[in-house]
Amino acid sequence: MADINIVQEHNLAPEQARAAAQQVADKLAEQFELACRWDGDVLRFERSGVDGTLTLEPSRAHLQIALGFLFSAFSSQIEGKVADKMRAVFAPA
Repeated sequence: MADINIVQEHNLAPEQARAAAQQVADKLAEQFELACRWDGDVLRFERSGVDGTLTLEPSRAHLQIALGFLFSAFSSQIEGKVADKMRAVFAPA
């Protein structure tokens, strides 16, 4: 299993951070057909071969993704795209 861990600093208000996290989740769901659900300040997503969380904290967002065998070959491309999206949505305005 390949693991992806991305920490993105931000200075967004809680509701803005949640909206930004939802944008990341929507993009992941679209690209990888993931099911997403909120559990407090943790956005959980999964599908066969992919399992992860996006945890919101006061000044950072922490994304953890565990990739199964089939997706692990693409881990660097997935990590690059997700990191770019997180930088874009959590960037200071």
